[in-house]
Order: sequence, then structure tokens, then C-alpha cells
Amino acid sequence: MTYKDPGRPAKERAEYLLGLMTLEEKAAQLVQPFGWQVYEHTDGVITLTKDFKRQVAETGIGALYGMLRADPWTGVTLAGGLSPRQGAEAVNAIQRYAIENSRLGIPVLIGEECSHGHMAIGATVFPVPLLLGSSWNVDLYREMCRAVALETRSQGGTVTYSPVLDVVRDPRWGRTEECFGEDAYLISELAVASVEGLQGDSLSSQASVGATLKHFAGYGSSEGGRNAGPVHMGWRELLEVDLLPFKKAVEAGAVSIMPAYNEIDGVPCTTNTALLEDILRGAWGFDGMVITDCGAIEMLAEGHDVAEDGLDASVQAITAGIDMEMSGVMFGSHLVNAVRSGKLAVEVLDRAVQRVLELKFRLGLFEQPYADPEAAEKFIGCAEHRALARKLAAESIILLKNEGGTLPLAPGSGSGKIAVIGPNADAPYNQLGDYTSPQPRSSIATVLNGVRSKLGPERVLYAPGCRIKGDDREGFEAALFCAAQAETVVMVLGGSSARDFGEDSIDLKTGASKVTEHSWSDMDCGEGIDRISLALSGVQLELFKEIHQLGKPVVVVYINGRPVSEPWIEEHAHAILEAWYPGQEGGHAVADILFGDVNPSGKLTVSWPKDAGQLPVYYNGKRSRGKRYLEADSQPRYPFGYGLSYTSFSYSDLKVEPEQITADETATVSVQIKNTGELAGSEVVQLYISDVASKVSRPAKELKGFRKITLAPGETQTVEFEIGAEQLQYIGPDYQPVVEPGAFKVLVGGHVNDVLEAALVVMEGAHGTD
Repeated sequence: MTYKDPGRPAKERAEYLLGLMTLEEKAAQLVQPFGWQVYEHTDGVITLTKDFKRQVAETGIGALYGMLRADPWTGVTLAGGLSPRQGAEAVNAIQRYAIENSRLGIPVLIGEECSHGHMAIGATVFPVPLLLGSSWNVDLYREMCRAVALETRSQGGTVTYSPVLDVVRDPRWGRTEECFGEDAYLISELAVASVEGLQGDSLSSQASVGATLKHFAGYGSSEGGRNAGPVHMGWRELLEVDLLPFKKAVEAGAVSIMPAYNEIDGVPCTTNTALLEDILRGAWGFDGMVITDCGAIEMLAEGHDVAEDGLDASVQAITAGIDMEMSGVMFGSHLVNAVRSGKLAVEVLDRAVQRVLELKFRLGLFEQPYADPEAAEKFIGCAEHRALARKLAAESIILLKNEGGTLPLAPGSGSGKIAVIGPNADAPYNQLGDYTSPQPRSSIATVLNGVRSKLGPERVLYAPGCRIKGDDREGFEAALFCAAQAETVVMVLGGSSARDFGEDSIDLKTGASKVTEHSWSDMDCGEGIDRISLALSGVQLELFKEIHQLGKPVVVVYINGRPVSEPWIEEHAHAILEAWYPGQEGGHAVADILFGDVNPSGKLTVSWPKDAGQLPVYYNGKRSRGKRYLEADSQPRYPFGYGLSYTSFSYSDLKVEPEQITADETATVSVQIKNTGELAGSEVVQLYISDVASKVSRPAKELKGFRKITLAPGETQTVEFEIGAEQLQYIGPDYQPVVEPGAFKVLVGGHVNDVLEAALVVMEGAHGTD
């Protein structure tokens, strides 16, 4: 037999290859250096570095991280970066050299970031996950994941570090934008769709990539909303909430998983044997690869301080179940030294190498290690994918307020002007979110671009007014002048997750770009940018107040990565749209909604606090968590599942049949929804369950189902859900899933606080579930 025989199972091929490898070659398979450092790109010519060639010749290289990634962190710029075709050609040069110049000819695993699009120059930038979740459209999101997989694989990427399945508990956390929301059930549905979309029907397909689930686990519940802070969580909550999306994604076939930076009850996830071995591989049967986050093993010795040094940290990590370290240039040498000194059994090392090799065989890398430059040029950033990005953004943007039917605006044929004002009105990178590569300005449609495309430039006035951060009011006068000439003002406020892409500053008086000696960063969100407040940064509130004094209708469009708490704006704005970071087509999508070409149907996936002092305010907290503060009650400004439409819907005739079941039976829930308005529209029908009494305290309501339907004016549709053990169970006193006999409430409506209620009884004799 030979490991190059495609007719043999991946497990057998990996075992055979493992038996041929030296200790150093094995360790090299577990290391993933930074990919952008292994080549030089000058005048269109790609040259591999001497250090890369040396490593290939000595031991081979197991994987590369972010080979195609471009952003300020990597230092790969729009001017010096790789085009779609060049990226594919660079990957091919790397693979060809690795295969032809290493002893065993093992191809390289190319891992890329794809949270909301392949993070490469020219790739389609879709909305961030927080907005994608707000669509409540699982099928459309799965379609997006297929597009992302195609763009990534065509350029040579074979594994993606997505989806992000963290459950948001404190939106002050800068990575809130990377998550789908605060509800584990909703995240689970999107997690399964992500795995199905990214991995397709076959991992070896040239349109599929391996999905890496992150961050395992509890990462969204860090202390104080501070990135990678400690997590104070009991095992019941961990099993029931934070681990649920991961479990569902593993069951869907995910091939890779990434432990989180944080610790839980004093144990870092990177060395948490209970998580990585007992639950992930033992209880769930996961047989894929476990890769750390960037620098996570170093944190064990310098951060968590649970290891004496890098060698001790490496031994702890691989023993606990880690297979590969992202960026860990010393990981391999530490492992070699540990085996030779007797601190690590070679069988533990072999276990990790076996898993990495199996994944490479499953991905078909030994049969087809090369990218297709023509496919990369054809599919990356193609018109079909841009159209999908626009559709997703338009279906996900949330209408929070619409006083007196302010929206939609009527384009008309008159001469009435609209003023588009605010720091995010025409700031391309501010609407893309974190983990975004540099893109040509012509590829990004801002809100100003979108409004001009509807009305023509002659009817649209523009002024930035101010920046996201800072106290510079120099632009107020120009903004007030524009607003005074307009019939309606659209103010585009919010935040920025744009890292320093080397762009020129904005002239606050004219809105034009200007060259400055020092670049200005407006970043107030994104990884590592956590806040103590949810208020708008800088002087944005002051700008809004001065514009409001003009007495014009004011529509606020938020472009941001976390909820905003600005009571004065919420009270005085005539309409409010939440667009999160809507991606490269976001400006067109916002304009589609502003002018009624699209009826908004997005719904919140995070509860919107009145004030940061209310946090945590997620909807499915325990009944016992208290009622109010001295200054205000504990209810959010806008509840989970909330979102308005230009039409209206009514719910009626809620039924549960039968009304009594045992734990191994199911009941059918039906409800009628009618479009009672004058426009066609889409509604997200939400099903919640409430366990009236249980041996362990439970949330008052939990989402257990949803359907997005579209109705014509006057049309009625009956929506049905099935309720069984999976919807009724919880983690009981013995930390096992159980369905207890007793009374349940079945709640169906348009958001968590606007529901019809029916009763369901689980009769004696019900038993626990697996």
C-alpha cells in the first residue's frame, strides 16, 4: 500500500504516512506559521523566501495561516497585495515547492479567515455575522457560505476559521459584531447551515473548505465584556447554552474546532481536558482537528500563568487535546524536545499528527493540492456574489422606529433635497467590520452612494459633520448648512471597526479626502476594542441635537458593531434603522429600505439595552435575576426578536395538538399570521417555550423555533412547529438532559415580548433523553 493511493480510507493513508515520518517531520505538521511571511511580491513577481525553503527541506511545513489574508495586521496592502489570480498562483508556487522539495511530499494546509467573506483582496465582503443573524434566514445564509467557500477554495484556501459560535452576553465586548447574537438555539441553526454551506457535499470538492468552529467555549461571557477575560460559568449553563451551537455543528460534520483564549473556572480552554477530550471527542464523537487561536499556547505561560515556560505549555496543550497551534513557531521544537527528554510520550504526538494528516486526505490535498487561477479570477468578487451580499444586507437591516410613517421616503420627481450627514455616511471601511481586507473604493457602496443612486447627485447634499471619535466640531457648520437646505435629513451615525488602512483623513468642512501627516483611527469596536459605555463615541450626539433643532424630519441609520444606548436620539429621531456593518453593498441595501424598494424584515438577535448599567440584559436570563433598578426597570429598550415593517401582521388561533404528551411524543403548534397592512412583507414567526416549574431554575422564555414567511396584503398563512423532547429538555440535577413532567407554556409571536400563549402538559412517565 501507499499513502498516495486515493482508493484507501483517509485513516489508513494517514497511519501509513505517519509510520514513515521522523520525529521532526511529525512535529512540523503541527505548526502553522504566518503565510504572508513566506513570499515576497515585487512588480507582479512572487518569490518564496529562503526561510520557507529551508523549513521545507529540513522537515516540511504542515500549514500556513492567512497566506491570502490582507489587512493592516499583516501589512499586506491594496497596492502590494495579491489579486485573485496572483493569490492562486502564489498558493500553487508554495504547494509545488513543498511537494517537490520535501522528503515525503506532503501538501500544505492553507487556513484563511472567512467570517463574513474570504479575507483577501477583491473577495466579496458580506455583512458581519451580527447582521447575518438578523436576517433569520438560514437558507440564504447557507447560500452565502457556499459562495465564500467557492471564493476561498478557488484561490487555494482549504480551511476557514469560521463560523464564530460565541453566545453574546455583554455587548460592550468588541467582538460582538462577529457573533450571530445572544440565543444558543438561533446560533445553532446558523451553525449547521454554515457547516453545510462551507463543506458542501464533499470536502474534496474544489468548491468546499473545512469549517473551524470557534471559540470553544464561553468566549462571549467574559468578565466585564473584556476580550479573553475569565468566564464565571457553571457547567450546567455551559452545557445547555454555550456548548449547544458547537454540538449541533459537530453533528453536522464540522472537521475543525478552535478553543477560546479564556479560562473557565480557572482552567484555560487550551488545556481543558474536560472540554477537549471528555465532551468534544468522548461524548460528541468529534474526529477532526483541534487548532489553537493565535498565540494561545504562549498565553499559558505568560497570561494565564499555568505553565512554567513554552515547553511546559506545549506539553500541557497537546496532552489535553490540541493538534496544531496557529502561529506557534516554537510549538514544534518544544514538542521534539519534550519527546526526547521523556516529558511527552511519542504516542500523544502521533495522535495529533494523525488527525492533521487525516484532514489533509479528506480535503483531497494529495490528489489536488493546486488552486485554479482562472476560477479565482472568475468567482472571487463576482457580480452574483455582490448581488447576494446586497440581498442579505437588505433582508437583515432592522427598522427600530418609524414615527408617523416617516419611512419609506418617496423618491418622487420633484426637486426636494435630502441631506446625508454623519461620519459613517461616506466612510467605506467603517461599514465593512473587522476581519476585512483592503478593497478598491469603487467596490464599496456607502449610504451616500446608495441615496445618490436613487435620487441623482443633484438632489443629495452631504457633509460628514464630525468623526466617530474625538471632539472636533469643525464640521458642524457645514452639516447644519446642508441640513437647512433639505426636506429630510438622513444621519448615518455609529461606530467603526476599521483598522488603519492608510487612508487619508476626511475634511470635515467639505467631506473630501485630504492628506494628513498622521492617520486618524476612528476604530471603537472590533477585536480587542472593548468599551465601558454603549453611548456613541465622540461628538455624534451633539451633532444630532443641533441638526434636530432645525425642525426637519431626521432619519438615523446606525452603522456599528454593537447596540447603541442614546436615549435622546431614540426619543427624538423620527425613524431609526440598525444596519450593523452591512458589507460592501450595504449602502445600496440601506437605500433600498429608505425608499421602500425593500420592506424591512430584520429582527434583533441581541437585546438592546437602555443603558450599559443594565447589563447583562439578554432575554433568556433566569426568572430570579431581579425586577428593576432604582433608576429604571430591567427591560431592554428593544427586546430580542424585535423589528418593524412597513406593513403590519396579526397573530391568531394559536393551537397545540395534542395538549398532553409524554416525553417521547411530539405535539404540533399552529398559528395563523395575517398581513393586515397595504404592502407585501416578510415576518419572522418566533416560537418560545416556558417551563412552568422545574427542579433546576430555568429562563422564563427560550427560543425553540422560527420561520420567516412572506405575505401579500391581506394574505393569511398557517405556520406549524413540532415540539418534542429536544424543545422541552434541559440539563437536569445530574447534568444530563431530561424532560420533566409538568406544565409548559407555548408562546408564539413577532418578538419575545409580543406573543400569544397556549398550554402544553407533559404527563407522568416521561423519561430523560440522550
